[in-house]
Amino acid sequence: MFDHALTVLLEFLPIYAACYGVNVFLYFATGWVLVQIQNRHPERRIQQHRRGEKRMWKEIRASVSSLTVTAGCLAVGIFLSMKGWTLVAPLELTWWSAILMFVVSIIAFDTWFYWGHRLMHTKWLYRFHAEHHRSVAPTVWSTYSDDLFDAFVMQSYYLWAVIILPIPIPVLIVHRLWDHFNGTIGHSGFEFWASPMSRMPSPMVCVTFHDQHHSRFKYNFANFFSFWDRVCGTIDPKYDEQVKVFEQMGQAGEQKPAAPGE
Repeated sequence: MFDHALTVLLEFLPIYAACYGVNVFLYFATGWVLVQIQNRHPERRIQQHRRGEKRMWKEIRASVSSLTVTAGCLAVGIFLSMKGWTLVAPLELTWWSAILMFVVSIIAFDTWFYWGHRLMHTKWLYRFHAEHHRSVAPTVWSTYSDDLFDAFVMQSYYLWAVIILPIPIPVLIVHRLWDHFNGTIGHSGFEFWASPMSRMPSPMVCVTFHDQHHSRFKYNFANFFSFWDRVCGTIDPKYDEQVKVFEQMGQAGEQKPAAPGE
């Protein structure tokens, strides 16, 4: 029994190490690139009166720690699927199955995230979520600035999803990559993505969506879409209005100056 457990552990550890290493690398690489872009466009800062960068090193330390949990959830999900220790077998990987399961997975994750997030805001569990909300003006470094229990609740989707959904491992990994870039951009505090596709009647969102959650606390709990917040009445009343402001700013910036003599 002990030998078998040791063999399983030795098989799992390289997967975990790879997941953690890639997550940490992407955390720093994505953050650095976005900061370079943001420094050129200070007018796109959503909360002009706050400077979340003052918490950068605290956020980095917390994120490097909480990524041990996020990477662990992903690694366990991959390992369970590889071993066939799931209730359903993953679909054979084809173009149609990859697209289908990616769509199913992000919809399922958004639902899990919304209700898990609401749960973390209850008086019984908020103490585990409070670390994340110390970043009132979120930055690229605050994406994973979580308590370890909070990180597990929000990221354990990657652990259990493969057990009940026929998600091929490559699709699960692509989903996690999508979630990383979406989350880092969503916490960046700068709005470059406002458009009619990020407000009513579209279910898509832009950076303003999650930024308002940090600054106004009781709104915008979902991740990828605004669907659950609109249905449950937790959408920020000023969300669509603020998106339009940044949308107009973007349109003004795209206008080319007139040539001399015109």
